[in-house]
Amino acid sequence: MAAVRVCGVDDLAVNEASRVVVDGVPIALVKDAAGDIFAIGDTCTHGDISLAEGFVENDTLECWAHGSMFSLRTGKPLTLPAYEPVPVYQVQIEGGDVLIDPAVTLTV
Repeated sequence: MAAVRVCGVDDLAVNEASRVVVDGVPIALVKDAAGDIFAIGDTCTHGDISLAEGFVENDTLECWAHGSMFSLRTGKPLTLPAYEPVPVYQVQIEGGDVLIDPAVTLTV
């Protein structure tokens, strides 16, 4: 699958997560204070909870249900109870649009 437009850069609020679904894959998008956009798997690995409903702090996204914090850069959990990482997706910016291909994950 090729990368598809999921939203505009300006559609994303700073330090808030948004949920998108691309080809059946739920993804949490975050634009940080520096304007960098991250895309990670939206489902917490500790429970079937949407991470996009959580809290953004620096370069992490915290699950609202149990408090596990995931790195936006690596997908790795930084706090328990989660111990499995979530996938991190490549983000492309073209003409003010955010594009993601859910088949392309980053190895970090």
